[in-house]
Amino acid sequence: MKGYHNNHSQGKRRWRCLVIGVLFLVVLSMLVPLVFLLGLYHNGFHSTGHPSDPRSSSSASPTDQSGHVKQLIENFAPTLPNIHQVINFTSGAENKTTSSGSIHGTPVVPPAVPQPLPSRNNAVTTGTDEITKHKRSAFEESEKCELRFGGYCHWCDEHRENMKDFMVNKLKDQLFVARAYYPTIAKLPSQEKLSNEMRQNIQELEHIFSESSTDADLPPQIQKKLQKMENVIAKAKTFPVDCNNVDKKLRQILDLTEEETSFHMKQSAFLYQLAVQTMPKGLHCLSMRLLVEYFKSPVHDNEFPLSERYSNPSLQHYVIFSTNVLAASVVINSTAVHARESGNLVFHVLTDGLNYFAMKLWFLRNTYRETTVQVLNVENVTLKYHDKEALKRMSLPLEYRVSFHAVNNPPATHLRTEYVSIFSHTHYLLPYIFEKLKRVVVLDDDVVVQQDLSDLWNVDMGGKVNGALQLCSMHLGQLRSFLGKGDFDENSCAWMSGLNVIDLVRWRELDLTKTYWKLGQEVSKGTGSAEAVALSTSLLTFQDLVYPLDGVWALSGLGYDYGIDVQAIKKAKVLHYNGQMKPWLEVGIPKYKQYWKRFLNRDDQFLGECNVNP
Repeated sequence: MKGYHNNHSQGKRRWRCLVIGVLFLVVLSMLVPLVFLLGLYHNGFHSTGHPSDPRSSSSASPTDQSGHVKQLIENFAPTLPNIHQVINFTSGAENKTTSSGSIHGTPVVPPAVPQPLPSRNNAVTTGTDEITKHKRSAFEESEKCELRFGGYCHWCDEHRENMKDFMVNKLKDQLFVARAYYPTIAKLPSQEKLSNEMRQNIQELEHIFSESSTDADLPPQIQKKLQKMENVIAKAKTFPVDCNNVDKKLRQILDLTEEETSFHMKQSAFLYQLAVQTMPKGLHCLSMRLLVEYFKSPVHDNEFPLSERYSNPSLQHYVIFSTNVLAASVVINSTAVHARESGNLVFHVLTDGLNYFAMKLWFLRNTYRETTVQVLNVENVTLKYHDKEALKRMSLPLEYRVSFHAVNNPPATHLRTEYVSIFSHTHYLLPYIFEKLKRVVVLDDDVVVQQDLSDLWNVDMGGKVNGALQLCSMHLGQLRSFLGKGDFDENSCAWMSGLNVIDLVRWRELDLTKTYWKLGQEVSKGTGSAEAVALSTSLLTFQDLVYPLDGVWALSGLGYDYGIDVQAIKKAKVLHYNGQMKPWLEVGIPKYKQYWKRFLNRDDQFLGECNVNP
């Protein structure tokens, strides 16, 4: 029995040692990965969602803390909606130099490995590549904005203002951060004092925002409250954070910012379109005052006498379609001022019945050197054309914002936007309104003449009907979606109204008015909109009948393009403000307005009474 007892004791000891050894190996296998992870952590590895070390957080500066919050935002970004386009849009002119595109998530960074420092040349090359990438992204975002909102994007860049109420916005940010940390701090039993202090500060800020919405409304001791909240948030950041709460609050901030930005962007774009399409109060007042004055005073008894000059084909006849008194006045004044022989100039202003009397009184009160001005009401002219009722409704030159692929940039991300102006229905009655004339020059009411135009009557158009500026950056083939499946030359350049030399004799021979009317009926049978029908009909009517004028005659784009060179403006004979930003509107491009305002008759008393100051 004694031997059995000794053997049994030895077996127990061996088994105990084996168990201890296995436990030691298990503990060792757990400690090695833990030590490895701690080493990575101290080398800079922070995966998404890991809390910070309290000791390292307490010694971190506010800059490091803000950097950590920024890192959290970037880590949460892959699952958030793409709002970068909205941010770049509302940032004004800065979106041309900042990076844009979709938000990308921040990948997990591997352990830091010592790398040789790049050479200076490599660093410069890398920086240049980054700048190029940022500019390309900003350009693409600008194109997206232009396609969606048109000229509003340019106007927004030009009139960008600095952010107001900076203190209110900063306090709101602090309130969101405090709300994100408070649930975690409130669960810590040992931090009851900090929890109460944080809750008190949150309530104070909420009370302030209930009574204040701007910096001017804030109480005088707001700086102390701001500093107090900053200190509380700094203390809260020294504790491990429940990332679910932070994630939730940050998502709320981003969602609210996105909704607010989108609302203000759409609202401002709508107000911009309203300002563009509505007659300014001063111009409306001017028309009404002229209308009332016309019937109050006996001046209309001595109206324009019937003159042989109106139908004398040896003189230089200009035709202007306009319902804007000031615009028509600037066109006539600028042309007369630069004419070598103003006595040879005859202007025919065609308007509608609503503005006829106001326009007539204005040109009775104002003279332009030795020129002759005739005002016609399109609705009352006598025509021999059999379809006159179908076409005789007053309309101004039509403008279309067309986005297309540039010739030299075929990729889909590079689009070009142009404002193409074409003839309206009323333009196609010209040969029948002026039956005795052989050639006329048609001017839009949004042009300014800077040099003498008499050489246009010496241009040999070689049997062509319409002498116009061609827009060869846009071919008819690029407008196939507008023009449909008709038979046309896809390589033919588009043309623009604004400055057009019209051979009325050749027009009558080809009966282009009838051609226009038939094309309109055929194209309208398709599924295109009314705008697409008008554009395609006007372009196809003059196919192969456009004489290209030299580019020095007119410079277009002053109503939407901010990048026109000043020297090119000075050299051009005619400036065309095609686009939405007309010079008589508040939204007009300021640096181009001076070329238009110099030809205003500021001495007229009605301009002062109506506070007309374009």
